[in-house]
Amino acid sequence: ERLNLPTDGGGRHVRVDAGVMEGDTVTIFYDPMIAKLIVWDDDRPAALRRLRDALAQCDIVGPKSNIAFLETLVRHPAVVEGRIDTGYLDRHLDEFVGGDRDALPVNAIRVAAVAELLAEEARARHAATGTDDPHSPWGHADAWRHGHAGRRPLAFEYDGERIELSASGSGGRYRIACGVSTWNVEHATHDGDWLDMRHDGRSSRTRVRASGDSWLTFVGDRRYQLHEVPAFAWTPAPADAGDRVMAPMPGRIVAMKTAVGDVVDANAELLVMEAMKMELTLRAPRAGTVSELRGAEGDFVEADSLLVRFEPL
Repeated sequence: ERLNLPTDGGGRHVRVDAGVMEGDTVTIFYDPMIAKLIVWDDDRPAALRRLRDALAQCDIVGPKSNIAFLETLVRHPAVVEGRIDTGYLDRHLDEFVGGDRDALPVNAIRVAAVAELLAEEARARHAATGTDDPHSPWGHADAWRHGHAGRRPLAFEYDGERIELSASGSGGRYRIACGVSTWNVEHATHDGDWLDMRHDGRSSRTRVRASGDSWLTFVGDRRYQLHEVPAFAWTPAPADAGDRVMAPMPGRIVAMKTAVGDVVDANAELLVMEAMKMELTLRAPRAGTVSELRGAEGDFVEADSLLVRFEPL
């Protein structure tokens, strides 16, 4: 849907060789390289810093990509210290993929909420006045009510979890409630890439930008994508979401390690996929009996395809 790739202000330090454009269809029947990112600098530490900054500017909306994996890779001690070799990932892939997903930092939620509030107000001004005039009384989106402060509900989804917030205020000054926490925000401005604000007496500057219908936030060394969902329309997921294994990305099944009727333990190996030039082992989310397999060795599967279904023990 959209392809944002870094630039270097006309310099020669960052080079991008792109193989697709916005609107192109990306299928599984090709070498899955969307683009190649190359950087140059005076020494290895400077080049790695430039590479990390260039990766942070990358955003691919539509097909899944390995940008987050690459951001982890270029910060790994084996890469930073120059100890990596062509077989390192095969021997240590578990250091880069799998395992527990990072907990969502509070600041990622906060900056996404402030960015969305500012964006709502900008959209309201355009709709009402056709300009960005912040002083027009017809372009305010502050949920004003006679006699009391209005409340503006917001909702995001991250890793299957719904996050609900309630905000009051406008013009970069907000009081935001999230669960048992309340944040007081002042002087918030967003240039489309960086969000500056003061919250609870502290100043901060955080990279956050729109990515399709999500907000892509950067906290520490990680990127977090919060999907915006309707505040008043939500269908909860089934209570039992651990009865299946889905394909994490497009790829080819290279080995099936289970069969219908098998009783498997939690974390047991089920199948191996080849995707993004890597082999990924998919494991059982819990103990159970394999009730259905979709696919066989050699089959190509799309992202989010159902591969294995379980029945509880």
